[in-house]
Amino acid sequence: MGTRTGGFKIGMRRGWSEWQRDLPTLTAWASASGFDAIDLGGLSPEDAVTVKEAGLSLGSVDLVDSGNILSPDPEKRKTAIERNVNYVKDAASNGASIFFTCIIPHGSGEPRDESYKLAVESFGPIIQAITEVGGHMVIEGYPGGKPHLPSLCCTPETMRQFLKDFEGQNVGINYDPSHLIRLGVDHIRFLKEFGAHVYYVHGKDTEIDTEAIYEYGLYQNAAFAKGHGFGEWVWRYTIPGSGQARWSEIFRILQDNGYQGNVSVELEDENFNGTEAGEKSGLLHSLEFLRSA
Repeated sequence: MGTRTGGFKIGMRRGWSEWQRDLPTLTAWASASGFDAIDLGGLSPEDAVTVKEAGLSLGSVDLVDSGNILSPDPEKRKTAIERNVNYVKDAASNGASIFFTCIIPHGSGEPRDESYKLAVESFGPIIQAITEVGGHMVIEGYPGGKPHLPSLCCTPETMRQFLKDFEGQNVGINYDPSHLIRLGVDHIRFLKEFGAHVYYVHGKDTEIDTEAIYEYGLYQNAAFAKGHGFGEWVWRYTIPGSGQARWSEIFRILQDNGYQGNVSVELEDENFNGTEAGEKSGLLHSLEFLRSA
């Protein structure tokens, strides 16, 4: 059963906790719970068989060695690019078509225009390989760590230029409203502008605490208060429906743009993460909410 608006299939992104490491057990639980698909970090032939036998479809798979794709060391960068080109071909032969990545410069504090030029140069061969196998590279706008928040293609400025520079090739967006909300970018306006380039969607949300904004402001760390897990002092990532994202409107815009992919729950919520029971509960709450949106 998909979403009420658009009928989009609902998947889940495999997490990092102990109970999710056993893929046969995880996929069996996901299928029995009503999920349609699962996203994996890497993909092996054995993983592809496990997903299929569980009755799930394969969602996105991550590019590999992503920390070195933009390495300042030319040899490390070359090795990472070559490794990804080969991985794309192998993964595609095992059913992968959506290749997930974030564009995170390796260092700290480099001028963003210089980081951007390196990103275009480095991701070019990978995007070409993905295009040749008929897949899509999808970019998530995770901003990266503080204090620099160095990632590219998180805001309209660099996303717009990157899509222009690779026009005609199979590169697009992993739409995750949680990162846009955190950054103060209108997540609905963003989707209206870039909806035709969305090839994957994450079901994750962000709560903004206006009282905390008054108390601590937007930019400084608090002196005495403890920050949120999966967040900071004035914002935190949540399950869908517990934050600011307008999901029914999101789904209508996706539908208007002909989107036919999954909505994949990415569980990062301090109220649920940390135990097997809590994470299962968070995933099931997300599934129930997205079905009704």
